[in-house]
Amino acid sequence: MSAATNRVWYLAARPDGFPAPSDFDLRTEEVPEPAAGQVLVRNDVMSVDPAMRGRMNDVKSYVAPFQLGAPLEGGAVGTVVASQDPSVKVGDSVLHGLGWREYALLPAAHVRVVDTAAAPASAYLGVLGMPGLTAYAGLLDVARMKPEETVFVSGAAGAVGSIVGQIARLRGARLVIGSAGSASKVEYLTKELGFDAAFNYRDGDIRGQLKRLAPDGIDVYFDNVGGEQLEEALFRMNLHGRIAICGAISQYNTPDAKGIRNLSLLISKRLTMQGFLVLDHWSRKDAFMEEMAQWLRDGKVRADETFVDGIENAVDGFLGMLKGANTGKMIIRLSS
Repeated sequence: MSAATNRVWYLAARPDGFPAPSDFDLRTEEVPEPAAGQVLVRNDVMSVDPAMRGRMNDVKSYVAPFQLGAPLEGGAVGTVVASQDPSVKVGDSVLHGLGWREYALLPAAHVRVVDTAAAPASAYLGVLGMPGLTAYAGLLDVARMKPEETVFVSGAAGAVGSIVGQIARLRGARLVIGSAGSASKVEYLTKELGFDAAFNYRDGDIRGQLKRLAPDGIDVYFDNVGGEQLEEALFRMNLHGRIAICGAISQYNTPDAKGIRNLSLLISKRLTMQGFLVLDHWSRKDAFMEEMAQWLRDGKVRADETFVDGIENAVDGFLGMLKGANTGKMIIRLSS
């Protein structure tokens, strides 16, 4: 091994509201050696995702919470530097779930070899990974978008939302509208990603902006934000509209956030509102990979990324992502 130490991020305290740097602890450890059936991976890129914030709370959910005094986890792609399993070779690029550290030791059965000649390593954490499949399955399977429908996407400049809008356009939506948190992101959505219209939710009057941009109402709402944007979108939904609830990032750090006050519209408009997890749609992975890879080859989908360099800056990247500092997928780059 060329490196003798491994820097690893631990959860030092459970955040109360918005996380603080003091809630995390960067420790230096020895680089582990693989035993039979294991591989040692030098992580090249790692993901920071909104769902990680939920795992920092000590509550029962669809995945176990992070433990105090234990390493954090998350998606990562790295290079195998030692292997004790013939199915994975030294030099292979692999996708796995032990990010937040420079070196990861794990069973060979828990990694997936990826082709970094076909796409950059970071793509397997974004457009060709969990965010991309989330966008694909959420829009097409959960929201059941049909051609000639009007689609509204909140958090549209983020890792999932930016892909949702592009898939909607490619699948024949009549109108694709996105919301974002700055004028520059609004311009990015319309001029770079092909959204028909977009607005800055920080300008206020969300309902009025939606009425102006979608005068005939909304058929599909893909919600990454929750809170006020969900409430106002409900007013603009068309009869038998569908709402896919992917995230609620506006409420992750505000435990006392107010509830939605107009859910009775689900009845009068006969709306369908469904929360979903990408884990429930893993059977769609092959179809998604085939179609998305072709769109990328043809230049029909653009997958932007925001990079933060260095394991020591991983928490800054995570907190920045929660504040909307990223355009597209937020990636922590650990090695060049």
